[in-house]
Amino acid sequence: MSDTLEAAPPPRLDERVGRKSTLARLFARPEAGALAAAVIIYVFFFAVAPPFRNASSFSSVLYVSSTYGLMVAPVALLMIGGEFDLSAGVAVTSSALCASLFSYEFTVNIWVGVLVALALSLTVGFLNGWIVMKTGIPSFLVTLGTFFMLQGLNLALTQTITNQVASPSISNIQGFSSAQKVFASSFTIGGVNIRVTIIYWIVVVAIATWILLRSRVGNWIFSVGGSAPSARAVGVPVGKVKIGLFMAVGLLAWFTGMHTLFEFNTIQSGQGVGNEFVYIISAVVGGCLLTGGYGSAVGAALGALIFGMVNQGIVYAGWNPDWFTFFLGAILLGAILLNNFIRRRAEANR
Repeated sequence: MSDTLEAAPPPRLDERVGRKSTLARLFARPEAGALAAAVIIYVFFFAVAPPFRNASSFSSVLYVSSTYGLMVAPVALLMIGGEFDLSAGVAVTSSALCASLFSYEFTVNIWVGVLVALALSLTVGFLNGWIVMKTGIPSFLVTLGTFFMLQGLNLALTQTITNQVASPSISNIQGFSSAQKVFASSFTIGGVNIRVTIIYWIVVVAIATWILLRSRVGNWIFSVGGSAPSARAVGVPVGKVKIGLFMAVGLLAWFTGMHTLFEFNTIQSGQGVGNEFVYIISAVVGGCLLTGGYGSAVGAALGALIFGMVNQGIVYAGWNPDWFTFFLGAILLGAILLNNFIRRRAEANR
């Protein structure tokens, strides 16, 4: 009998296990459910709404999606970081009103008003984050208070200054043309009009995705959203990260507000109320967890696209507008359920 034992060959891996693991990882991505829902909704409206099939009509869908998607991206990052901002909708209007009223009342170049509005938006975002971090009060409550304050200021100041509920037209103010080219221009490709906000939306999503997946800050965002105490214990600057995320929401609120202002030359003081829920819903449809620590900017962009398709698809289908919110809610709820179903199946197959 041999003094040495032959080493047993290493066990062979079952290839089916590898395939299942890869498939599970694919469907476990935050974007998986949103992508599936987007395809289903696109096919649905493509079938029931003939105008939806035209390139120009889909360009309109992308435009509507981009006006929401610009805000959905920072809101999604904030949710991944474990916080909410319920003032995001009215903050867009506040920024636009600030730029408009400041330039009009002080008869200065419109770019001065734009910069003042930027400072205001960043300050609001900073204060939201600072109060949350210093007091420990849930961001839901802090930003709900900010929501009511901004809503009241929008209406009260506009009526006090202009005796109306809307800002005056700013089309004759110096610098308007150049600002309009930056924030609200368009160009034509193949006979289809493309709004510049679509390009800005793609850029914002690309930057947000790079931050989340390729930078140290992205790791910090996931960490503070998953467990702030644990992140703080390993040296993550939790306060700075969260305040920065709130300020990012303020930055994009300013940008979206500038687009709205220069698109219509005026702004209604009551605009924006309710949009904060659209931003949050789009992020959730895109795979962001309400508990934080999970999600993606691409998934959030798909959520905004879903909202844009539903928003315009109902119009193109010629449905009774009285049913608009019902169909919108039903389709969005279905998208969320599909997203959760795919994620649970993926987790079960790991």
